[in-house]
Amino acid sequence: MKHLKFLFLFLLFLTVSCSRKENHPYTFYYWKTKLKLDNAERKALDKATIPYLYTRFFDVDKVNGKFQPVAVITKDQSFQTDKQIVPTVFITNQTLLGISAEEIRFLAESIHLLIQKKAEEYHLNTNNEIQIDCDWTAGTRNDYFKFLKALKKVSGKEITCTLRLHQVKDKKQTGIPPVEKVYLMCYSTSSPLEKSDKNSILDVNILKSYLSKMEDYPIKNVEVALPIYSWGIVTNHLGKHKLINALSKRDLENSNFKKISDHEVEVMKDGFYFGSYLNKGFKIKVEEISEEQLNDVIAFLQKKIPHFNIIYYQLDSKFVLDRKF
Repeated sequence: MKHLKFLFLFLLFLTVSCSRKENHPYTFYYWKTKLKLDNAERKALDKATIPYLYTRFFDVDKVNGKFQPVAVITKDQSFQTDKQIVPTVFITNQTLLGISAEEIRFLAESIHLLIQKKAEEYHLNTNNEIQIDCDWTAGTRNDYFKFLKALKKVSGKEITCTLRLHQVKDKKQTGIPPVEKVYLMCYSTSSPLEKSDKNSILDVNILKSYLSKMEDYPIKNVEVALPIYSWGIVTNHLGKHKLINALSKRDLENSNFKKISDHEVEVMKDGFYFGSYLNKGFKIKVEEISEEQLNDVIAFLQKKIPHFNIIYYQLDSKFVLDRKF
């Protein structure tokens, strides 16, 4: 009888342990050009359980054959935080096409110097990490990896990088970046500009298929970036699409809109809506991310990655209000 009782308690413990959602420390990406916090953003950031804020400093692109920093950050006086800033830089894939060894060194030095300059100018408390975000491909992988090594050498910092879903699935073609930590981007599962009934921000089934062998990925220090953003996809009479950022289902509650489905409307009267002129007959579809979707992804990844922190994309009062982190 004692053995049966012990067995019952053991099985109960296993059931509870397996069903319990692991508590993952979290913080945010900050991806606006102007560093500025309103009350909702400040509260959300203060509650975040990781002492870092991943902050986009600028993008890098190649314009007329020359490397250019694009949309470099400025800072408002309202931007005050106790979090350490992790400088994050987005580099377009075309920047790396046909790049020479000398240009790789120049790019690494220029990025490091501009990060330093902005951190000093705005008195930002940066930590010892620089994160690079790039959708590299099989054609640019070698030069991108050389760049990551060059940036590490010139900056003396820990260099980390983002990892997209296709870069996991097609790792033989796209290669393994020479870093000790990667940030798995669990969004952008399809293009919002293609006609589809799927949620282009995050379709959980597509994500699961891309990450079915995530446990075999050679880099084991993996953090997880999850989406909390939303947008509206406008379709005109010709079937062409354009995006309006930060739209929610609440924004579709308008007497000039006819409801087609739970998340789609048809414009019934020409006019300016959300900063754009939309004609009668245009359709607006809103894509948002539910708590259920996020929990599904987290539960799936817990089986693939031993332990991970979460970085939500992105810190914006439109996206953090009413969220349970």
